[in-house]
Amino acid sequence: MILSTKRMRARIADRCMQGTSQSGAYKRTSGAIGKRVQAHIERRHHLLNGGQPVELRALSYFLMIAREGTISGAANVLHLSQPTLSRQMQELERELGCTLFERGKRRIELTEAGMRLRSRAEEIVDLVDRTEQEFHTTPDTLAGEVRIGGGETPAMSLITDIIAELQSAYPLMTFSLYSGNAVDVSERLETGRIDFGLFLGPTDLGRFESLPLPAQNAWGVLMRQDDPLAARERIAPEDLIGKPIILSQQAGNEMNRWFKRDLEDLDVVATYNLLYNAALLARGGIGYVLGLEGIAATSPTSELAFRPLDPPLTADVSIGWKRYQSFSPAANVFLQSIRERWG
Repeated sequence: MILSTKRMRARIADRCMQGTSQSGAYKRTSGAIGKRVQAHIERRHHLLNGGQPVELRALSYFLMIAREGTISGAANVLHLSQPTLSRQMQELERELGCTLFERGKRRIELTEAGMRLRSRAEEIVDLVDRTEQEFHTTPDTLAGEVRIGGGETPAMSLITDIIAELQSAYPLMTFSLYSGNAVDVSERLETGRIDFGLFLGPTDLGRFESLPLPAQNAWGVLMRQDDPLAARERIAPEDLIGKPIILSQQAGNEMNRWFKRDLEDLDVVATYNLLYNAALLARGGIGYVLGLEGIAATSPTSELAFRPLDPPLTADVSIGWKRYQSFSPAANVFLQSIRERWG
C-alpha cells in the first residue's frame, strides 16, 4: 500500500482494536461490505486451508509485525499483549502450512513464504480499505483516494495541475504518489495497488489503456559544474567514451542507439532507477549521469550542471490505467479530467 508508516500504523491499529466507536449505520454498512469483500478475496486468492479462511484481522496483524520487525513493537501499536499476538501468528502459520518468520534475537525477518504473503496481504487489506472508503461517498460529497505512480519527470506538473483543480472542487479527495520505474509501476497497476501510472519513453503499454501527454523530456548529462565537459553547450557520444558513466536502469535501448555501440563497451560504473541518488554520485565526481532534464537541481549553489545530448534524445510521456478497471468515484473523476484534456 502507498501509505506513510505513521498513517499505516494508525489505520491497521484502528481496524484491529476491539470496540472501535463508529456511527451505527456506517458500522453496519462497512462491516457487511468488509465481510463480502473478504469472502471474495479469499476465494480469488485461494487463501484457504482445509476449508478455513484466513481472517482479515490476522493479515493485518501480520503486516504490522512485518513493518515493526518485532512482536513487541507490533503488539504495542495494536494494543495487544505479546502472547496474544504470538498465538495469532502461530495459528496463521498452521493455517497456511508454512513458516512466515525467522525469529532472531533482536528482529523478526520474513521467510520467502512470508515475503510472498506480505505482498498478497497488502493487496487484500488495501482493497478492503478502499471498498469501505468508497461507501463514504454520498450524492453530494465526493471523497476517496486516487493513487498515481510514475517515474521522475517534469511532466508530473501536468498531473499536479489536475490534482489542484480537483481538490479545489472536491476538498475530500486525496492523492497518493508513488515513484518508481516502468516495471514497478506496471506491476502495481496490474495488482490494483495504484490507479494510474506515468510512463516515460518507449514502454510496452499493450496491457493498459493509455493517453499520450503533451510533454517531451530531453536527455542530457548531469555533472559537476567545475568539470571540463560543463564548458560545452552539448554533449556528444564521443565526449563520454572512456569516462565513468552512470545510466538509468530502464534506458538501455535508447542509450545503445544514441551511443551507436554496445553499452558493454562503455565504462558504466553505476546504474539508477530514480535520479536523486544518481545526482549525488555526480556531485561527488564519481561519474557522468545520463538523465532527464528538469529533475535534479542545477542552480549555482547545487554544484551540478546539465548539458543536453547531441544529437538530441527525448522521451515521450504517457499515462496508463488497467483495462476494464472498476474505478472508485474519485478515480473516475480523475480519469474524466485527463480524458477531457488529452483524450
